[in-house]
Amino acid sequence: MVFPFTPPPAVTTRPTLQGNFGMVSSTHWLASASAQAVLERGGNAFDAAAAGAFVLHVVEPHLNGPGGDMSALISVAGAEPKVLMGQGPAPAGATIEHFRGEGLDLVPGTGGLAAAVPGAVEAWFTLLAEHGSWPLPDILEYAIGYARGGHPVAPRVTATIGAVRELFEQHWPSSAAQWMPGGRVPEAGELVTNPAYARTLERLAAEAAGAGSRREGIEAAGRAWREGFVAREAAAFLKTPHRHSTGGDHAAVIGASDFAAFRAGFEPAVSATFRGVRVAKTGPWGQGPVLLQTLAILDGFDDAHLDPSTELGAHTILEALKLAMADRDAYYGDPQDSTRVPLQQLLSSGYAAERRALIGESASAEFRPGRIDGVEPYLPKLLTEDEWRAGTAAAPDGAVGEPTVRASGETRGDTCHLAVTDRHGNMVAATPSGGWLQSSPTVPELGFCLGTRLQMTWLESEAPSALRPGGRPRTTLTPTMLSRGGRTDTALGSPGGDQQDQWQLLYLLRTIVGGYSPQEAIDAPAFHTTSLAGSFWPRTWEPAGAVVEDRLGEEVIAGLEQRGHRVTRAGDWSLGRLCVAGRNPASGVLYAAANPRGMQGYAAGR
Repeated sequence: MVFPFTPPPAVTTRPTLQGNFGMVSSTHWLASASAQAVLERGGNAFDAAAAGAFVLHVVEPHLNGPGGDMSALISVAGAEPKVLMGQGPAPAGATIEHFRGEGLDLVPGTGGLAAAVPGAVEAWFTLLAEHGSWPLPDILEYAIGYARGGHPVAPRVTATIGAVRELFEQHWPSSAAQWMPGGRVPEAGELVTNPAYARTLERLAAEAAGAGSRREGIEAAGRAWREGFVAREAAAFLKTPHRHSTGGDHAAVIGASDFAAFRAGFEPAVSATFRGVRVAKTGPWGQGPVLLQTLAILDGFDDAHLDPSTELGAHTILEALKLAMADRDAYYGDPQDSTRVPLQQLLSSGYAAERRALIGESASAEFRPGRIDGVEPYLPKLLTEDEWRAGTAAAPDGAVGEPTVRASGETRGDTCHLAVTDRHGNMVAATPSGGWLQSSPTVPELGFCLGTRLQMTWLESEAPSALRPGGRPRTTLTPTMLSRGGRTDTALGSPGGDQQDQWQLLYLLRTIVGGYSPQEAIDAPAFHTTSLAGSFWPRTWEPAGAVVEDRLGEEVIAGLEQRGHRVTRAGDWSLGRLCVAGRNPASGVLYAAANPRGMQGYAAGR
């Protein structure tokens, strides 16, 4: 007997868009509109995604920036997905010994010392060079227009600036000058500009325009970024000690040579099949295989255990996620350095069966990585928020803003997403992040700051995601592509730090198993576990913790609590940030859907 899923709501917040020309979904309407405009003017999905991404740097500066990073999956005309790797590595001077010598036990959550080499811009340039069709100046035109001419600032941007106002005023004057013009926090809807970043983009566009072919222009701009004025200005500025989330002042170790040494590139995706659908993710230098592991665990249950809207389904899903997340923290890292990641074993059906057998009727409050022959699991030191606060003088004030931002500037993580498909079958699922306006002091001549991705590394050499010069930090960025019958048909992703794959999992279960439409699945109540080693400073965990939207229902929530889940209610519309664009494999109709939470994400297309 097939157990029916809870039926979707009769009315959704908006329709699933449908058409036959091109579709875009992103976390900000201006990025979606800009990307769709590129499609309308003859650009392909790769041109459109890049244009939209540079706009996201301008309009969602609290969630991403050009000094950050980016992971993407791309599919050329429906072919097998491949990974566009835009995660920069640790600088040559970023050693455990140096950080320990600075008196640190963890990599700080804010400040230039936590900066990995910026990878986002380099990755977009790489994508455009290989698969784009437009000249770079045309791609950058949209972002330059919003940076120089202004855009109405979103409420969450102003809330974030307000949360770190004291930090800016007292310790980061260049950030105060950029984000608090006239010495005040801008009001939501106020027209804000970033002339310094407009000049940066204009200089890159000029480099491209002065070269020969389209590709030569992109390569010229890339050299200006990694070997020219961008690398020089950023490295020189951050050498001055400045305040970090630990409460101390440190100088960054990143240098111009670190910029020059990095190249973005393409990698094979890691894939697994769930209920006849091929799911493609990044490798274990990201958290992407967590989704694959969780699906493998859940695939052994009947449908009654897979419905996120029931007590049984939510409990089973939360327990499966805990097991996969524990393996992430115990085994994942950059396989290009000295780390050995036993990914084949972690994704095997036999291992999934072993993990599945650990799921009982009650919530587990343990950290339970699996055992892999020949590989010792890393067991991070786990502290609850209260334990961490009791043991440190650096504990900041309460959280405010979106994403979760404390008065010190520490961010628990959020980001952006953009999904695009065009009429030729090209698709992009991209998750830009890092370089938030609250990450580190704004570089005055560039108009942006560097990111803090190194906070996802450990200062213990035995950790698979230990800080290593030249090693990529184990990022949370994790876009997804789906394929049926050998053809890629869906691009999706979500912001959310440690929650990204958790929220995407709910979408996949509801669409693949439950038969929901894309917008129905995005609108449906969400939840996630916090029973994991947090990826963001100060890396705390909450044993048996579960955060739920109140719309999950009193009966379901009470049932989870009776099973031992420590439930935090997050309100009715607060969790999940999904964006999706795709092609219906049966009809060929293009579609897109976007998250309504926060009144910011939008889909566009025709």
